[in-house]
Amino acid sequence: MSEEESGPGRPHTDQGDGPDHPHEHGHTHGGRGHGPGRRPLGGRIRHVLRPHSHETADKVDAAMETSARGMRALWISFAGLGATTVIQAVVVAVSGSVALLGDTLHNAADALTAVPLGIAFLLGRRPPTRRYTYGFGRAEDLAGVVIVLTIAVSAVFAATAAFDRLLDPREVNELGAVAGAALVGFAGNELVARYRIRVGRQIGSAALVADGLHARTDGFTSLAVLASAGGTALGWDRADPVVGLLITVAILAVLRQAAREVYRRLMDAVDPAIVDRAEATLRGTPGVLDLGQVRLRWIGHHLRAECEVIVDPACTVVEAHRIAVEAEHGLIHTVPRLTAAIVHADPLPHDGVDHHALLTGHRHDPRGGD
Repeated sequence: MSEEESGPGRPHTDQGDGPDHPHEHGHTHGGRGHGPGRRPLGGRIRHVLRPHSHETADKVDAAMETSARGMRALWISFAGLGATTVIQAVVVAVSGSVALLGDTLHNAADALTAVPLGIAFLLGRRPPTRRYTYGFGRAEDLAGVVIVLTIAVSAVFAATAAFDRLLDPREVNELGAVAGAALVGFAGNELVARYRIRVGRQIGSAALVADGLHARTDGFTSLAVLASAGGTALGWDRADPVVGLLITVAILAVLRQAAREVYRRLMDAVDPAIVDRAEATLRGTPGVLDLGQVRLRWIGHHLRAECEVIVDPACTVVEAHRIAVEAEHGLIHTVPRLTAAIVHADPLPHDGVDHHALLTGHRHDPRGGD
């Protein structure tokens, strides 16, 4: 929110509807426009005709809708992996394949990762409290840590099973059924992975994306079972452990990718392109002469911003307030998934006057890149 209008009893938690439709959150401005030349004519007409409101109920509905999409993705993927696990378990009982048994248990464990993520989505629906003033969106980041650890355990499990099979080769029956079950496992995991990753990126959930990457590693494990079945059919009894070790390397690569994504979210990292867009929007706001700090961070599925804009020192308080409000409004409409922005208006320094002299030594001003 603009700093000048913050205060008790003035909540302002605007939020967009996602990367594809960041403008559809609607609001009433009492005649205040977007500024000349900043929006195509067709866009301005749609903006006027579309019902608009920044009411708190709209924000809660959007947050609930986002969490509902995440929960739906979890339930659908849980059902898909559950069906895959059942099919593979039947073949395990018939064939006695230990490799397929490991893959089956792996798929079952992957399905169960929906539990911490589901809990995180439910926690994310809770409103902010006096203690947790930013809400509970960080619960998803913690769930992402659990998922990354699960992928790490999967890598250890795959490596251990591969070494064990390398030292103690075992006979496998019904190789055709085992190969078919491996294909089912790969197809089921890949479909779930794509669905989770797509929805996770649409709703801004790093944890759901990480969970999708985890499902993809399980698909690789299923392919290892298929390759080992083929090698066994050709008479190479060590095909299974050798392929298993190669798949362990692939799992570690996916682990690195998922860990990096969750780590960046925990460290409040954002795409530099989003920062560029925010800065361009602020510079394009009438009355903004220059910029100070521009910072953004993720809270659950949504972004919050803290920005400093430089204005003419001759501005009245009312005029500086108007510029800050226009700047916030522009950010909300141009930065996808931004829910609110604190915009602080600073007077342009002149004649050596330091308008922040009182704060010298009291606040840290980190500058730099990513």
